[in-house]
Amino acid sequence: MNTAQMLDVRAHINNRKISGYQWLLLALCFLIVATDGMDVAIMGFLAPAIVKEWGISRATFGIVMSAAPIGLAIGAILVGPMSDRFGRKKLLMTSISWFGIFGFASAFADNVTILSLLRFLTGLGLGAAMPNTTTLLSEYVPERTRSTLLAIMFTGFNLGSALVGFGAAAILPQFGWRAVLMVGGAIPLVCLPIYLMLIPESVRFLVVRKFSPQLIRKTLLRVVGGDVPADAAFTISEPQVTGSQPGKVLLSPSYRKTTLSLWGTYFMGLLVIYLLSGWLPTMIKDAGLPIERAANITALFQLGGTVGALLVGYFMDRFSPNKIISLAYIGGAVFILFLASGSVESTMFSAFVLLAGFCMSGAQTGLNAYAPSCYPTAVRATGVSWMQGMGRFGSIFGSFAGGALLSLGWGFSSVIAMLAGPATLAAIFIVINTLGQKKVLATTQEHHG
Repeated sequence: MNTAQMLDVRAHINNRKISGYQWLLLALCFLIVATDGMDVAIMGFLAPAIVKEWGISRATFGIVMSAAPIGLAIGAILVGPMSDRFGRKKLLMTSISWFGIFGFASAFADNVTILSLLRFLTGLGLGAAMPNTTTLLSEYVPERTRSTLLAIMFTGFNLGSALVGFGAAAILPQFGWRAVLMVGGAIPLVCLPIYLMLIPESVRFLVVRKFSPQLIRKTLLRVVGGDVPADAAFTISEPQVTGSQPGKVLLSPSYRKTTLSLWGTYFMGLLVIYLLSGWLPTMIKDAGLPIERAANITALFQLGGTVGALLVGYFMDRFSPNKIISLAYIGGAVFILFLASGSVESTMFSAFVLLAGFCMSGAQTGLNAYAPSCYPTAVRATGVSWMQGMGRFGSIFGSFAGGALLSLGWGFSSVIAMLAGPATLAAIFIVINTLGQKKVLATTQEHHG
């Protein structure tokens, strides 16, 4: 009787050079994240036109602005267990079509209530897309370059957020805000057939869910290439998961420290980033600079974050990811304190904004790239999506906290200096994650005997 040759899919991917198809997959995931970034940022550019046309207050429009972030948080939390059960590709394609349809439908809203509902529904799709894209790509790239490649993918978000600003500037004057929403919703829908044709299901998911060896072999050859025997049986060298409910696994003794530390880090990081990027233009303007200058200085925060993401990812592939991410958050806390102690008119102020963005956004993207490695395939999508979902509540809290503190009479320096606290907490939480990973490693060693 013939014995099938066992092939470790994880080792097969790790031991080979990156194929052309894996580079194509990175490009497609980059494009998905870019369209995600466009849709998340779009309402900020349309707010003045809608407020003027409908004759409503900024406070009223704030309901519209907060609807999508709430949808993002809920969408991320809901999608993880479904992705671990039904597959990364199915949920990813569903989420792209979902946010495309409701993003397009937003163009036809005629009051705040309808627009808020449509933005909430759009947010559900956006919240589901990011963790699935992260998980799918992480399961197809070699671990030696995973952080760098995922960081490259995440820079698509910043690119998309910037491009929608240029697009809105070109479309708004002649065609109005509804046309901008139509274009924003149409782009993911036009790209959807390409994604359906070219994006494969995760081969690791196929192995864990015990799909046919023929399908696994065909998928592995298509994407990764290499010598895959026709009679191969497939396995993955990682801890086995007991129990069918991913949520219980994430909070089991083996993964609890890892899960809670990732949630805490992501929450604190997004709190700082959203309060800074959302309220910095207002605070700089209130300190005496023109709004154009305030906008340009704030843009340096995003620019620094893009460069920081790439460098943090690069160093994570060469040193301990927990230490690199923690150092970046500490750097963020230091430059935030420099911001608080300086004058907005000083020549160093812009440099401190750039460096704060470099550290904070770099660390946050690094965390996104790192999280998939903390969980086995069977619960990976849930682990990543729940971390991002919990973090979204940090972004919502940060956005509201900025307005609340300013309305209470807090000055520029006080609000900024306060942010050094959560940035430091983020660094502490990710160091705690080292202990969680030791627990996971012990579980793996027990499993492999």
